[in-house]
Formats: sequence, C-alpha cells, structure tokens
Amino acid sequence: MSFFRRQAVLIVPTTLFLLAATLPAQQLPEAVPAPSAAYQQMYDRLLETINAIPIFDNHGHPGFADDPNVDAMTSPPELSTPLRLRDDNPELIAASKALFGYPYDDHSPEHLQWLVKKKAALRQEQQGYQYFDTILDRLNIEKAVANRVVLGPYLSPKRFLWVFFVDSLLFPFDNHAVIARNGDLAVYVPMQEKKLHSELAQESLQQLPATFDDYLQFATRLVKHNQKNGGVGIKFEIGYFRSLNFGDPSKQMAEAVYEKYRSGGIPSETEYRDFQDYLFRYLISEAGRLHLPVQIHTAVGVGDYYSVSNSTALNLENVLRDPRYGSTTFVLLHGGYPFQEQSIWLTARKNVYLDSSLMGLYLYPADFKNVLRHWLLLYPDKIVFGSDAFPFNEAVGAEESYWIAVRSARIALAAALTEMILNHEVTEQQAVTFAHAYLHDNAVKLYSN
Repeated sequence: MSFFRRQAVLIVPTTLFLLAATLPAQQLPEAVPAPSAAYQQMYDRLLETINAIPIFDNHGHPGFADDPNVDAMTSPPELSTPLRLRDDNPELIAASKALFGYPYDDHSPEHLQWLVKKKAALRQEQQGYQYFDTILDRLNIEKAVANRVVLGPYLSPKRFLWVFFVDSLLFPFDNHAVIARNGDLAVYVPMQEKKLHSELAQESLQQLPATFDDYLQFATRLVKHNQKNGGVGIKFEIGYFRSLNFGDPSKQMAEAVYEKYRSGGIPSETEYRDFQDYLFRYLISEAGRLHLPVQIHTAVGVGDYYSVSNSTALNLENVLRDPRYGSTTFVLLHGGYPFQEQSIWLTARKNVYLDSSLMGLYLYPADFKNVLRHWLLLYPDKIVFGSDAFPFNEAVGAEESYWIAVRSARIALAAALTEMILNHEVTEQQAVTFAHAYLHDNAVKLYSN
C-alpha cells in the first residue's frame, strides 16, 4: 500500500499527488539556466520517442472510489501531507483538463461536481471494460498490473493483470496484542482478520485447519486458486505491520506456535514473529514453484507509527540472496525509497527487480530524473515503471493518477537519458533501448511465465 494513495483516502477532495505535466511537452522539467541547443534538441527528440513507447505498468490499484476491492488496507486518521500532495498544488488541474476537458482553473468543491457528473456520464456511456480500457489507450498504456483484492468485473483481464495480497495468512491468531501496539495497527490488522476469514470460507473452512501442515496446504490452495482465477503474482504489504528482516526459524518452531495458539490465546511478539518468518518464507518458496513473481512494499508508508527503517528493502537482503529462493522472482515496489540508491544494488541478484512507483508522484521530475539516471547507469535491465494509480474519491481517481504518473516518468526519463548521452555514458541507440526496457520490456519478461 502506497503512502500517497492511502493518505488521500481521508483528505478529500483535493489533497492529492500531481505531476509536472503542466509544462509544455518540449520544455525541460528543471528551473535551470537555458540549456545548450544540443541539450534541448536531444531532450526534445528523446521525449518524442519516449512518448510513443507503450507502457507496461508494473504496479497500481485501478478502480472506482466506491469499490471496496481496490485494496486490502485503508488509511489511519490524521495524516501529514508532503508538499506535492497538498491541495494547493496546481498540477492536478492539468490532469483533469487533459483527460476530461475540465473547464475550470481550480478544484473548488462546486467545480469538482462538474468532474463527478462528467465521469458518471462516461461510466454510463462506456459500459463493461470500455471505460478503463479507454483511459489506458489515451495514456498509451498497453497493460497494467492491478494490485487488488479481486480484479473486478469492469477491468479487462486482457489489459489488467491481477496481483493478489497474501498478508492475511500471516495473522491467523488472536491479534489483540498486535492491535494494542499503536493506532495504525488498530486500523490495519482487523482488515487482515476479515480477509483471512473470507479466504477460509472460500476454501470451505469454518475455522483454522487442525494442524500446521493443514494450514500450509490451505495457504497453497488459496494461492493456486487465485492463480487459476487469473492471478499473475502475490503481494506483501507486511512492512506496514513489522520489520522486513525475516528470520529463518525451523518448521518445528512455527508448528509449535500454531499448535499452541490455533484455538486461542495471545502469542508473544517473539512467537508471532517466528510464525510469520516461516510463513513468509514458505509463501515466497511456493510462489517460485508456481512461477508467480513476489511484489513487496519497500518504501515509506503512511501513519504516525510507520517505520521507514524497518521497511527498507535492505532488510530483505538475507532473503533475496538466499539460494533456496533462486527460482522466485522478487519485485521491490517503490524501489526502496528513500533508500533507492542502495536498493539498486540488490538487483545484482538475477531474480530481483526494482519498481519506481510512488517516486514519480512524490518527486518532481527534476529529482525523479536523478533516481532514474542512477539506476540506468547500473542495472537498466532490472528496473520497471509503476504508476501506483488509485481512486482517491469520486471526483479525482485512478484515471488522473495514471496520467500523472505516466507523464512524470516520461519527462524524467527523457531528461536522464539526455544527460547520459551528452556525458558520453551511453549512445543514443542505447538510451532508446533503455527507455523501452524501463517502460515496457523488463516488465514483460517478469510476467511472461
């Protein structure tokens, strides 16, 4: 679950992220002295090429604001807002104008009602898959990964690939002690409990299986059931609950915890951690066996108690470099931001990729350019574009967030590659190849099994 998405759920209608796409297409995204003619010409040429590349979006939460299946979590109250997500940012209006012909120059409550009515009319006119397919077509998005509870009847499985959440499997016991730790967990954990209850019912179970082996078999059946229903990967948001540093307990240790607390009682923090550590490793091993990429949230998050240090991608290094998981493909969502410069080195492992979602929305293109340049100069074949699109409310939704993320990435990418060419770090031909890889080709490889 992304910081910007969850935050905006409770800040309506206009506290949203925006993109520096208010700039004309030919204008550089930085407030710098006039560039050389060579720089400007190269940038313009690259941006034109980059705008024509169809995008494979590795991460998003498409849907309508009234759809409860958009995400497995929600936002805690009283959230702080970074500058670019505040309601006085003028960039959002550009998205509304570009996609829906929004006729106003502000997002006052009265004017936003025009947008609400416009979208409602289009939903009526464009039934079935057509509404969101049209949005993808407008933005030159070929396919988009949808992190959702279920895919949803209005999202075409030909255009939207479903990645499903599995965190609920890590919370089968009495969670009162977990919930009591802080106000954020008091919001998050009950949603995981509700989801697990639904998943047990889906597999015709009225209660937790009698033995630990039975629970593991239930977990595998659930994953295979979702795969059969179109799932192409699994997703962990576990960084919102605990550290991403997973130990390596024995099966006997996890089994002892399950047997002790299956029917009641509150496990200690150490006992619960041992159980979760084993389950996490079991699930990523099963994902590898079933050829399902594993997406993991590895970045900043919302809430007063979210731990940036606990959720850094670097905490996963002992897992990512474990030879037992060599057949599992890992996608580190949000690139480990704000530790993205360190996280790129994790992709030296052949089965590890970084996704840039969230950064293109937190960072203006001038700064996002620097992230992409650093990554491209190290492992250009191991990074993928992600939008992290999400419906904030009935006025401003996933449609605008797709547009904003796409424009931000294209502008930043053109600027990064221009510098690389003029610094004689890559040729123009290599730069175009890197652009195709980041926006499209690398993600295609991820989901080709």
